[in-house]
Amino acid sequence: MAQNELVFLPLGGSGEIGMNFNAYGFGPPDDRQWIIVDCGVLFGRETTAPGVDVIMPDIRYLAEQRDNILGIVATHAHEDHIGAIALAWPMLKCPIYATPFTARLIAGKLEEAGLSRKVRVKEVPVGGNLSLGPFALDFISITHSILEPNVLAIRTALGTLVHTGDWKIDPDPLLGEATDAAALSKLGDEGVLALVCDSTNALVPGSSGSEAKVRESLTALIGTLKNRVAVTAFASNVARLDTIAKAAKAHRRTVALVGRAMHKIVSAARDCGYLTDFPPTIDATEAADLPPSKVLYLCTGSQGEPRAALARIADDSHPDVHLAQGDAVIFSSRVIPGNELPIFDLQNKLAARGVEVLTAEDHFVHVSGHPARDELAQMYRWTRPRVAIPVHGEMRHMTEHARLARSLQVPQALVPENGQLFRLAPGRAELIDEVPAGRVHLDGRVLVTEGEGLAKGRRALAFAGVIVITLILDGRGRSAAAPVIQIEGIPAPVHEAIRKAVDTSMDRYNPKRDGGGELAESVRRAARRAAFDAWGKKPVVRVAIAEV
Repeated sequence: MAQNELVFLPLGGSGEIGMNFNAYGFGPPDDRQWIIVDCGVLFGRETTAPGVDVIMPDIRYLAEQRDNILGIVATHAHEDHIGAIALAWPMLKCPIYATPFTARLIAGKLEEAGLSRKVRVKEVPVGGNLSLGPFALDFISITHSILEPNVLAIRTALGTLVHTGDWKIDPDPLLGEATDAAALSKLGDEGVLALVCDSTNALVPGSSGSEAKVRESLTALIGTLKNRVAVTAFASNVARLDTIAKAAKAHRRTVALVGRAMHKIVSAARDCGYLTDFPPTIDATEAADLPPSKVLYLCTGSQGEPRAALARIADDSHPDVHLAQGDAVIFSSRVIPGNELPIFDLQNKLAARGVEVLTAEDHFVHVSGHPARDELAQMYRWTRPRVAIPVHGEMRHMTEHARLARSLQVPQALVPENGQLFRLAPGRAELIDEVPAGRVHLDGRVLVTEGEGLAKGRRALAFAGVIVITLILDGRGRSAAAPVIQIEGIPAPVHEAIRKAVDTSMDRYNPKRDGGGELAESVRRAARRAAFDAWGKKPVVRVAIAEV
């Protein structure tokens, strides 16, 4: 009989920040049982995936084995860890497990997707445990920039794995549990086969910093501002929302929550027993009646999202919030790589309106939720794994993380890629297979495999426009009317060159010698060449033949 194996399979989040999806399998190669840890998304960007709202991993390999999937286990509630659950569940149809706050937000996503009657999220207590087939999981509290982040200790007959999720070491987390250092150290004493660990800040020296220090700094900064103040932050950072609200109260300002996500997160936190002393809030409509020095708007949109509250405020198109000369906006957040252009555009719009823009570049208003190098080193001192597996990072982050692990005397450190299947044996991991992996785009309401080329086609249209040419031929293949040419996204001076090229190509056409297909291709190439000669760009050209 084939022997049992313990395997690790990343399908998202290795080589990128976001879209985390990792699977662990146990059993013989032809009959493994699986657990999935996290199921997240990336958000589409107009520069790379125009028209795409979110991007999720290609999970077809596991979907084909869904009868052997024991469950999805969420480490915490950030979108890059739970945002794909409602999209993926119909393909996997397995139970979902999470601690209360995370479970509350997942349940909301399932309800929005019309799945709440089909699947129930099973709550695991904070600091609790769970048994799924050959896997015994302990939920170990740690700190991060959201409530209830968990390190998972995954115990099997072939060894114990530690999966960190997202984390940091915050000595004063303000809300939620502190890092359970004793539990992590105990795992190291018992023996850890592999540590699968967050790599986001592997290039950052020192430590990430404490939320308590941010509270002090933000409170002082808000006290220096005289008119209306808006603060934007990640809505999921409940401790930061609490800090901002209490800083406002300290300076006799009333908080107005602006943005759907702000209301949703505050409501979920209260339902789970947090924010018991959160200052009273008002609607943005009520805030308009207060003196400027008495209001603080807590807004979504710190990453320049075009539909978020702050983007509409900057455009002066928000129905209830209007900022002007002498007002201030504090960005209590970091710039996520790739979001620089929309964020800077947003800040420039605010500055053009005379609004003072205050950021982490010039004020201490943010700390990261991910471990810097000193914190990574501490995690390795606690757990003492035989194998280091960096995940959750771009390749440069993961490579540096692996280098750091080796410097800390970890016997083996590997840098995985999505789709690589590793056997985790006592003392060593080895690559044994590669499975289908990639990305799936949520295009409107339709899931489309990235390789189908819709994003590529849209980028081409955005870059150089489109020419649609209809050739009208009679039953003998002769020209029956002038070609119909439609041109979009191309400068007017180029149009005449395109029309002349099409006419010239038609004049050379001999229906007795050339077929319709040859004519269409000849016209297409002539139009594209003419556009390039006149303009320097090659547009998308489509040619159709209509017979009359």
